[in-house]
Amino acid sequence: MRLVSYRKPDDGATSCGVVTDDGRSIVDAAEALGTPLAGLRELLTTGRIAELAGAVTGQAPTCAVADVQLLPPIPDPRKILCVGLNYRTHLVETGRPEPQYPTLFSRYADTQIGHRACVRIPAESTSLDYEGELAVVIGAPAHRVSVADAAAVVAGYSVYNDFSVRDWQRHTSQFLPGKNFPATGAFGPWLVTVDDADRIGDWVLTTRVNGEVRQTAPIDDLLFDIPHLIAYISTFTALAPGDVIVTGTPGGVGLFRDPPEFLRPDDVVEVDITGIGTLTNVVAGT
Repeated sequence: MRLVSYRKPDDGATSCGVVTDDGRSIVDAAEALGTPLAGLRELLTTGRIAELAGAVTGQAPTCAVADVQLLPPIPDPRKILCVGLNYRTHLVETGRPEPQYPTLFSRYADTQIGHRACVRIPAESTSLDYEGELAVVIGAPAHRVSVADAAAVVAGYSVYNDFSVRDWQRHTSQFLPGKNFPATGAFGPWLVTVDDADRIGDWVLTTRVNGEVRQTAPIDDLLFDIPHLIAYISTFTALAPGDVIVTGTPGGVGLFRDPPEFLRPDDVVEVDITGIGTLTNVVAGT
């Protein structure tokens, strides 16, 4: 299934649902289940994904995808853990040595935006950059999970653009400031559940700016793959349903182009991942 969070066109209320096979319509999850539902995180926490899959069969669409504001698939994750330097091509362009352990930093939920939303260049910077990434959404409580058991705690996958405010990111060795300006964490368009995610190692990530390919890499180029990331992270912090791991970006970011090319107002940034879809955002000024 493709699961979305969205804002209803009639009353502006937030909801979640299942995208139809043609990608044009949404079946509301709460209506299909016949019960109030706070959002996708509640759906994951209560383990009702399989029930929803059966409930939407034969249901008439509630609204058109084109008519709603798409939100981040998980608008309210308790944790967003991002991985830096996790593709060799990006590691090489930074000039950094290969890490022995994953390089991790946090992004906050209130910095996120959805598909088709505007990413904002902060007033304090002219160095906004793109970073196309695969996002992994946790579907079951996970603490000290082994590599062998890691797949069992994954709910599904989505696309992330971990937009980076480079000058603030490089103030110190800690990435946190440059990764948490408002409206700089793009997430979407939807969450593809694991039952529809086949051979993700063969998936290819591509980032385009105004139609020009800037990044491309197969997902299996990750230095630390998804099971190892889950095992490592869940050792030091317990993961909960709806938590998000953003797995890293390939080489080709604007900072390391010659000369550097940062984003400008009206730029259109697309991140496409085979098997999921395309996350599109337009750059706006302050």
